[in-house]
Amino acid sequence: MTPADEAAGVRAVWTDLDLPGIIDVHTHFMPKSVLDKVWRYFDSAGPMVGRPWPINYRLAESERVAALRAFGVRRFTSLVYPHKPQMAAWLNQWAAQFARETPDCLPTATFYPEPEAAGYVEEAIRGGTRVFKAHIQVGDYDPNDPLLDEVWGTIADAAIPVVIHCGSGPQPGRFTGAEPVRRLLGRHPGLPLIIAHMGMPEYDEFLDICLDSRAVHLDTTMAFTAFVGEMMPFPGGADPRLRAAGDRILFGSDFPNIPYGYREALDAVTAVPGIDDDWLRAVFHDNAARLFGIGLPSA
Repeated sequence: MTPADEAAGVRAVWTDLDLPGIIDVHTHFMPKSVLDKVWRYFDSAGPMVGRPWPINYRLAESERVAALRAFGVRRFTSLVYPHKPQMAAWLNQWAAQFARETPDCLPTATFYPEPEAAGYVEEAIRGGTRVFKAHIQVGDYDPNDPLLDEVWGTIADAAIPVVIHCGSGPQPGRFTGAEPVRRLLGRHPGLPLIIAHMGMPEYDEFLDICLDSRAVHLDTTMAFTAFVGEMMPFPGGADPRLRAAGDRILFGSDFPNIPYGYREALDAVTAVPGIDDDWLRAVFHDNAARLFGIGLPSA
């Protein structure tokens, strides 16, 4: 399949739904040195991956941006995340510059439990950050670490969404799972979290958390695909909770770090049992547009 054929196939999905495009809340753009290390980790099927994981869009940065635009992705993210101290502030600087040069990228930032975190999170918010990324598995930290108390409070006060990888997939971490998130929301009930990967494999628990808190969203990243279904499938059959939470489920792809084509990510969502076109329009575009204040195509 040529890139043009692939783009046409992707665009057919959202045009058939009468949408102006897609909003993808879970894409990764990082400094080249960092992304190269991430790709090497996937290539080695490291412990946090647990299986072979070929990168389908191993392209230069400009080509990856061009691919998303060709697919009709109106807005996307540059989800960066640190795995050690003294890394987050530098990643935030890079991501801010990337967003300035790439206006269809939502300005993205991150943090790590360290004494400086509150300061650089406030700085990122002042600089226009519209979404944060927290990766509990890779960062190997408790989201309830006291060093993050002020961070979470500042983010909650600013009402800026946080895409948080807190489920125990593809491999569990010391602090993954639903209970740390429940405790976090107990202290910050209005915290606008976006639970990555539908919380896999704790799908049931995170669906309940979403329905219990109007501030909590879920992203679809990889959750319904055949690739993930081999390891930790989403429960079969129609789940009425998916419809009940339909205004707080957002499309995410994990582009470029996916082992299949972008169209497959869309098709996996359209095949979810018990949903309709209104639900799909909300998930692929309207929910994220509302959450991030993205208007009509001219906006």
